[in-house]
Amino acid sequence: MIFHLTKFLKKIFLPIIFIFSIYSNTFSHVEHYSNYNKIEYDLYRNNNLIGFHNFDFLRSEGNLTVKSHVEFKITKLGIDLYRYKAVSEENYQNMKFLSFESKTNQNKKEKYVNIAFDKDKNELLIDGSSYKGPASKDFIVGTWWNHEIVKAKAQISAISGRIIKQKVTFIGKEKININGKEYQTLHFNFASSDKDLPKEKKLNTDIWYDEKSLIWVKAAFDKTGYWEYRIKNVQ
Repeated sequence: MIFHLTKFLKKIFLPIIFIFSIYSNTFSHVEHYSNYNKIEYDLYRNNNLIGFHNFDFLRSEGNLTVKSHVEFKITKLGIDLYRYKAVSEENYQNMKFLSFESKTNQNKKEKYVNIAFDKDKNELLIDGSSYKGPASKDFIVGTWWNHEIVKAKAQISAISGRIIKQKVTFIGKEKININGKEYQTLHFNFASSDKDLPKEKKLNTDIWYDEKSLIWVKAAFDKTGYWEYRIKNVQ
């Protein structure tokens, strides 16, 4: 019984790492989000609401801080099988990436990552629970809010600092409906470019961005259930 439950949780958990693990090019166009103070998302599994992911955009004298808070839980027969909570803070100075830090609790297992831009070496320095060392300034860190992710060759996990090579494919323009509102979107697929990764660790996630505002409006992947992020509110 315990063995089967452990296998179930591993299948659930591994794809979740990726859904929270991409964003913010070091010199990305964060000014596209200058008119937004908060973006909120609902998280669904098999069309059942299980949690949320919210972003707050704070500005002061040309500096931008993006705070993120995500929580969800998986229940079965009224019993909580899995709980997840993560908070992060991302800082920009004059629209250029400055630093990122996060703390994550994955079913009572703690993980972290701290990332800083080294101006002298022109690279990122990572201190994470899975990786410690340098990384290219062109790699992406974090979650999906920043559309510049579509240009990156690799991402850095916002949970543990692990570097994941990616291939991004533009699927096309699509009209989608979320909570009764229609969006004209740009649809992309994100997949791991490292073919040697085991299947359960490979990234395969679809992301939709609003064509005009470039706001992330939806994400979806299929692994031991169908998971979706759906935009809920923009302020």
